[in-house]
Amino acid sequence: MTRVLLRPPSGTAEVVADGLRVLAVISIVVAGIGWGVLSALSFVSAVAAMLVPRVLRVRPAFDIAFCAAVLVSTWSSVMGIYLSTRWWDLPMHFLTNGLCAAMLYVVLVRLRVLADAETLPRPVLSATVMVTALGLAIGVLWELFEWFGLNYIDPEIFVGYVDTIGDLVQGGLGSLAAGLCMRYLAGQPRRAREPLPAAETGRAA
Repeated sequence: MTRVLLRPPSGTAEVVADGLRVLAVISIVVAGIGWGVLSALSFVSAVAAMLVPRVLRVRPAFDIAFCAAVLVSTWSSVMGIYLSTRWWDLPMHFLTNGLCAAMLYVVLVRLRVLADAETLPRPVLSATVMVTALGLAIGVLWELFEWFGLNYIDPEIFVGYVDTIGDLVQGGLGSLAAGLCMRYLAGQPRRAREPLPAAETGRAA
């Protein structure tokens, strides 16, 4: 896995994606200085998430979209944009939830937890159903995290019934859209579609 992470980018799109990852690393320091330890830890989590598409070697456009969504979403949280501009929460849930659901689907397919929809009789429908279900699950977990954060970490986190339902609806719609686009998003070269090696999945060789 280390060899995959350290490989040089191939092509302009991969350079852009890696540039976003570098910005996220820099953001750890900037957020830590300007907004405190919790904000820095938010970007540590963001960097970890943004390394996933590099390990999976997904389509560069998918990589860029995922990294950009995670980076913008994290900065929006740190800078309090979700509180100052309430409508901003909805498009970010649509984009981030959908792209995260699509990425999780790719991870589970590579780990052979889920079947690749392209091997099933109705690939588009199968991918759409699975990605939408994953996206709704991610949305529920995120709302639980927000409730936990409000009560035990930061009382300024905005949580409410209307906000929760709106977030879940937007996240579900974003996941539905991502599922419909899964054939494009997961359209990697053959070697990138192969399951992860045993060493990378934690199994004995």
